[in-house]
Amino acid sequence: MHTFFFNYPLVAALLATFLAQAVKVPIYFLTDKKWNWRLIFNTGGMPSSHSASVSCLAVSLGLTEGFDSPFFAIAVTLGLIVMYDAMGIRRHAGETAMALNKLEADFDRHLEEQYKGRAMLFYRRRTKQLKEMLGHQPIEVIVGSLLGCLLAIFLYYFWGVSTVHS
Repeated sequence: MHTFFFNYPLVAALLATFLAQAVKVPIYFLTDKKWNWRLIFNTGGMPSSHSASVSCLAVSLGLTEGFDSPFFAIAVTLGLIVMYDAMGIRRHAGETAMALNKLEADFDRHLEEQYKGRAMLFYRRRTKQLKEMLGHQPIEVIVGSLLGCLLAIFLYYFWGVSTVHS
């Protein structure tokens, strides 16, 4: 009987996502000397959980279905698109959000200095800044991808997942 829990590629990919998200917390602590548990649910940062997930999925499909299978080809192609998007469009959107947040803060300071608070009667600032941590640096994508590949191989060989597929 095949159930969700015996779908090795799916479970491995989901585990890669959760592992990459969990690893962000201690990595942040090592660099910034403070704990930030919200990183478990945030996008962006080291390592890329998107890259870990799609790499793990591709490798696990390659190991179970064959590296010449159409399933592996589909997973690799979609994985490359996801990783390219994480480094490109999503990263640039985060950089744009940083610039807009700074511009808005500068504008607020200008209004305060210029009108000593009177202009604030006609202008209402957003209470929440745009989210800045959206995409990834190339190294974050590479590390996420390596994490996913290694996890797929570990699960396949050391947890006996290779016997589940047959």
